[in-house]
Order: sequence, then C-alpha cells, then structure tokens
Amino acid sequence: MSHARKSKLDRVALLGLLICCSIWGLNQVAAKAGLSEIRPLWEAGLRSLGAALLVWAWAGWRGIALFERDGSLAGGLLAGSLFAGEFACIFIGLQFTTASRMVVFIYLSPFVVALGMPFIARSERLNLRQMAGLALAFGAVAWTFAENFSQASGSELQWLGDALGVLSALLWGGTTLAIRGTKLASASAEKTLLYQLGVSGLALCAGALFAAEALPLIWSYRLAGLMLFQTVVVCFASYLLWFWMVRHYPATRLASFTLATPLFGLVAGALILGESITLRLWMALVALAVGITLVNR
Repeated sequence: MSHARKSKLDRVALLGLLICCSIWGLNQVAAKAGLSEIRPLWEAGLRSLGAALLVWAWAGWRGIALFERDGSLAGGLLAGSLFAGEFACIFIGLQFTTASRMVVFIYLSPFVVALGMPFIARSERLNLRQMAGLALAFGAVAWTFAENFSQASGSELQWLGDALGVLSALLWGGTTLAIRGTKLASASAEKTLLYQLGVSGLALCAGALFAAEALPLIWSYRLAGLMLFQTVVVCFASYLLWFWMVRHYPATRLASFTLATPLFGLVAGALILGESITLRLWMALVALAVGITLVNR
C-alpha cells in the first residue's frame, strides 16, 4: 500500500471505516458479556497481549522491522500508556454503568481529536460547517440511546462508570493525537499497533495483579470465544487497519466516522438477534449520515 498521506477519504478509507465500525459495534457487547466470567483488567490485558503476539508474528511473516531505531520510542510509550488507560476505564466502568451510557460517553472522542488536531496539523482544522456536522452526528447517537441513557444501571456507583466513560474518550482522542504528533506518524501501522498492545497488555495485567484480581483457571467455551473475537478480530485485525488509516488519512475525518459505531451495534442486534429497528433508529441513521457528510464534504 502507498505511504503517501491523503487529504480526503477515498473508497479504501470508507470501506475500512465500515469494517472497523461494524466490528467495534459488536466489541462492547463482547466485552460486557465477558465480565461475567473474568475480571476487567485481566480481560483487557490478556486480549492486548494475545493480539501483540499476533502483530509480532504478522510483521515477521511480512518482513516488517519492528525494533529498528527510528525515534518512535517516546511516542510509542506515550500512546501505549494512553491506550492502556482508555481500556482500563472502559472495562472497569462497565461494572458500574450500562453499555448504552458507556458507548455515548466513549464517542465524545471525535471532539477531542477535532479540537486537538489543529495544533498538530493546520490542514485538519474544521470549519463551522464541519463542527456543526460533528455535533449533529454525535447528537444522532445520543438521541438514539436517550431512552436507555435515562435508565439507571442499578449501581450506586453509576456516576463513577459514567465518569470513567468520559475519561476513556479523552484518552482515546489523546492516543490518536499522540500517533499523529510524534514519530509514530511515520512508523508502520504494525509497529504503532505493537506499541499500543504491548505497553497496554503489560500495564493492564500488572494492574490486575496489583488489584489482586482472580484469574479464572478454567475457561468456558463461551469465554474462550469472546476472548478470541476480541483478540483476533478487534485488537489485531481492526486496530491494525485503523492505525494504518490514521497514518494515511485526516484524523479528524476518520474520527467523525467512528460515531457510526454504536449505531452499527444496534443494527447488528437487529440483524443477528432479530431486534426491531424503530423509527427513532432510522431517523438517527439519516441524521448521522448528514452529519458525517458535512464533516467530510
């Protein structure tokens, strides 16, 4: 693939975004489901370590150098630490708040990227129309989840889960900015991803040990399947594609498309589980499309 940076999203980017958003729409469900059998930091850490080994093997098979000196170490450690913090917040927060509330907070991230990118690349400054489109897209997501958002999770610490969701959005946006604002911007997608997964996997597993989380010794087929999906499909394949796109396309425009992820999750529930697609969802999908079009026009 070409290494040239492009000023707008082409068909390759749009296809990649559709793939990533559809996978990430299922990921929150898989993560929440796994918490009934494994503690949060172990779940997040083990999937990162497993995916890191896959990236290492993939790069070796393709002959991609991962450990040559290129000045990316500082940026890699920063991005990996932010990545670890993001998923620690998400997995711990899911214990206290609902998945619907969490997903709305997580997707505040595009605003973090939109506000931060002009300090890194002036060419990615959003104009008033594009900011309005970003606000419209997020409003469509929030409105879709409004009914579930108003429901309590049954936990007295729901405020903590919500706060961790907001913090995870800040950390996700910070990770994207770190990749674009450091030497990682010129590193391969494989090396960028290995930094994220390796640093986060070690940090999260160390956190699990420090917190004295129990690691299940016997895994059910259900837990094994959930972890396999998160490790291979989400953390390895989709993140590898995402970091390649961050390196080659405008980060602000990519980030705006991630707002489609929670709605992809709803559509997947309708197609896979037979859940009904309401008029509210159809209207939100239209508003989301209009908002993203305004950002990327």
